[in-house]
Amino acid sequence: MNTENTLRHDWSKEELLAIYNKPLLSLIYEAATIHRNWHKEDEIQISTLLSVKTGGCPEDCSYCGQAARYHTDIKVQALLPTETVLAHAQKAKDNGSSRFCMAAAWREVRDNKDFDRIIDMVKGVNDLGLEVCCTLGMLTESQAIRLQEAGLYAYNHNLDTSEDYYDEIISTRKFDNRINTIDHVRKAGITVCSGGIIGLGETNEDRISMLRTLANMEKHPESVPINALARVKGTPLEDNPKVDIWEMVRMIATARIAMPASMVRLSAGRIEMTEVEQAWCFMAGANSIFTGERETLLVTPNPGVSEDMQMLQNLGLKSMTNHKETATCSNH
Repeated sequence: MNTENTLRHDWSKEELLAIYNKPLLSLIYEAATIHRNWHKEDEIQISTLLSVKTGGCPEDCSYCGQAARYHTDIKVQALLPTETVLAHAQKAKDNGSSRFCMAAAWREVRDNKDFDRIIDMVKGVNDLGLEVCCTLGMLTESQAIRLQEAGLYAYNHNLDTSEDYYDEIISTRKFDNRINTIDHVRKAGITVCSGGIIGLGETNEDRISMLRTLANMEKHPESVPINALARVKGTPLEDNPKVDIWEMVRMIATARIAMPASMVRLSAGRIEMTEVEQAWCFMAGANSIFTGERETLLVTPNPGVSEDMQMLQNLGLKSMTNHKETATCSNH
């Protein structure tokens, strides 16, 4: 396996655009080769994402059905009981997941009883032997430290899009707020999960700019989710066109080449992909998917556990059992 000193953190926008725009099969071949140098080619990490608090968010993210200001069919749900969350985590583990992610539709974490309950959830999931991930909105450094001390393995905070296009999608916070939270997470010793969404109306240059921000961080995010816009009725982006599969493949391949040690996660939008299309994404360097017993990814449709396991079997892939040790090795 390669080591940290072979990773680059000085990519230019022109270099990454040239990679993204390569002839498709050449691009996939290069990404697949790099993937096999850094990761086991037949392993996919199965991650389960559970919404522990749904809807009612004060943010105005144009793609999100959980924003309180949009009229969607999504029902607001208060923070789930800890026992309920731990039961979901145990079931996820039984179904082959090695990572359990808890999401709360908050703008930011507040130091209150709800955060205390999140801390208890993190401790409980960690005790099950799963990688624990949370996505809770903006964090202070002291809050990140509390999560780390409770056993949090990863924190998800996506950039969503480029800094230049960010204000077109969200007005209730700034791009720098995203970067600040990621910095707090990193300082606390928690691994970073950060990626973006394509299909928001952005240009290819915006996509590359977002990847460049991640790839030029002092330490690459250990996880990079690549999401295709899940169009939610009632949101400003509900009528955006479906993301073309080859655009997803190009994004995944470019992320894999620029950040070879990272887990590249094929995230939202899989419900609209065929098994063959998902196979191309794995060939291009994706090595993780999100699945769930409820057949949802937060509040949008997602393939179910049995469907995903059948797909992996068809493709000769297997679920990763323990990623923490691998992650430690690749981040020396």
